[in-house]
Amino acid sequence: MAAWAAPAPKAPLERTTVPRRAVGEHDVLIEIKYAGICHSDIHQARDGWGEGTFPMVPGHEIAGVVTAVGAGVTRFAVGDRVGVGCFVDSCRACEYCLAGQEQYCVKGMTGTYNGRDKNGDPTYGGYSTHIVVDENYTVRIPDGLALDVAAPLLCAGITLYSPLRHWGAGPGKKVAIVGLGGLGHMGVKIAAALGAEVTVLSQSLRKKDDGLRLGASHYYATSDETTFRDLAGTFDLVVSTVSAPLDLNAYLGLLKVDGALVNVGAPEEDVSLNLFSVITGRRTLAGSMIGGIAETQEMLDFCAAHGLGAEIETIRADEINTAYERILSSDVRYRFVIDAATI
Repeated sequence: MAAWAAPAPKAPLERTTVPRRAVGEHDVLIEIKYAGICHSDIHQARDGWGEGTFPMVPGHEIAGVVTAVGAGVTRFAVGDRVGVGCFVDSCRACEYCLAGQEQYCVKGMTGTYNGRDKNGDPTYGGYSTHIVVDENYTVRIPDGLALDVAAPLLCAGITLYSPLRHWGAGPGKKVAIVGLGGLGHMGVKIAAALGAEVTVLSQSLRKKDDGLRLGASHYYATSDETTFRDLAGTFDLVVSTVSAPLDLNAYLGLLKVDGALVNVGAPEEDVSLNLFSVITGRRTLAGSMIGGIAETQEMLDFCAAHGLGAEIETIRADEINTAYERILSSDVRYRFVIDAATI
């Protein structure tokens, strides 16, 4: 299949072809229509999170249409609108897989790209024309969601939906979203739709109008030294979406007693912590990683019911390398989506 791949760490992506397995008994063949570009694609293509497998075809925000099914497939039919997120397999037998939390599989989930399947073959992601996926790791995209704005929900959407649901964002709760980017803008939309009072914490007020339009009630600049003083002890939940190291002690100070600071952004650098920041307010410092298949389907249905799609800029495949640089300079509002027809 035609694809765009990084041939080596930090190398520009280029057009190539990659093998796809034959459609097995429980597989679906998906013609990819759109693939979102996630910051994690850049981390992995540049070995930022450790040694990768190359050539690497990134992309785990995949929306498309089923074009063939295996003989044993029962959940999907040719013509169905479907999505694929960050993983395409897991052990299916551990307590977390059995509980529908496959992302925490004890043996490790199989990444949609930069992973290896049960046969030891490398997995290739969504910057491609087609992908073959087990039906049990495929989700249905509701008719109320256009495929282009749905694609980023397969990572950005579920990455925010899962912690917001787990930590009880809803009416009567004050929620802060740190960073208004590809992840953060979906956090604002989802938290507001859940009924929470939403605040955006961003480096500057440059995107304030967008934040308020997307559902935030308040917007503060973290570069303003008065912000952390004025908002101390305000929030039930703070979700950090940024991929740069933060002063965790400062952000923990924004929480009420029993509040939680949840990290979904993953900096490449280590961070430090003064434990009194959690002890003095019985606060929780936590992390969250995407969601399971069932919860991802729940998220898509929720977004469709509330009219929540990603804010996107559609690009051609030959613009991927430029898009990477623009992401690194925060020059995107708010998710690049590749039109797979241009691959």
